[in-house]
Amino acid sequence: MEIKRCGSQPSKSGLADWFTGTARVEPLFERIAPARAQAVNVTFEPGARTKWHTHPLGQALIVTAGCGRVQRWGGPVEEIRAGDVVWFSPGEKHWHGAAATTAMTHIAVYEELDGKSIEWLEPVSDEQYRA
Repeated sequence: MEIKRCGSQPSKSGLADWFTGTARVEPLFERIAPARAQAVNVTFEPGARTKWHTHPLGQALIVTAGCGRVQRWGGPVEEIRAGDVVWFSPGEKHWHGAAATTAMTHIAVYEELDGKSIEWLEPVSDEQYRA
């Protein structure tokens, strides 16, 4: 058993390679072989969002605070709120982030396959975000 005490793992600023706007990423647990699952807590400031990306084994988002937006490639932008749970299928191209005027925090859970857990793609344009 291992207990990660609150405050024992430092927060990191979301890298510009992965996010548009200001985001803070807090590790919750990392993959320890043979397990494949890992999780992070991400807080997006208003208007902040991920770039388009995919996960080889899918991703679950558990919205814990605020109001945000999600979109899968070819689908409409959907509003998400605290208490919502979102599932993206393996390989599904998508993005997620805060609403335009409200911050949003979610827990993201995803798995690693053959050394890869995420593939980052192009930025979400302002037009796509506002759609």
